[in-house]
Amino acid sequence: MKKFLIGTLLGIAIAIIGGIFTMPKLMLREKVSPLGYEETIKYIENKVDEGGWKVSAVMRLDKSLAKEGKKTLPVASLKICQPDHAEKVLNDDDARLLSVMMPCSIAVYEKADGKTYISTMNAALMGRLFGGTVAEVMAGPVAKETAEFVKF
Repeated sequence: MKKFLIGTLLGIAIAIIGGIFTMPKLMLREKVSPLGYEETIKYIENKVDEGGWKVSAVMRLDKSLAKEGKKTLPVASLKICQPDHAEKVLNDDDARLLSVMMPCSIAVYEKADGKTYISTMNAALMGRLFGGTVAEVMAGPVAKETAEFVKF
């Protein structure tokens, strides 16, 4: 019995440690853009508009930091919204807590290697983790539609 208990606890510990190291890679996706920084932003803005979504803001984080005397490589966060999807989530009291993550974001940034990257949230996984209306919206149309915005 003692060996079983130790084995069970060890298994749980390994699962927790494994989860800590793999979850960030599962929750967020990163890919290299074949375009430059500004071109990638414009490309995504056009795809978002074509997909029936709205770009509510393009936050130039590097420029905001520069105003505070800080320096970083170019990085922008595109805030995008699809009103029908947002309405479904925001009209469900149990799903409303997701508003902290709204609108959806797509980041475009440069790294020290000189390449431009895009990062997105894994909406399908996030939706399934929440369940209910969030799963219906995020794991369904949001995941499918936002994936199209970063295809080249």
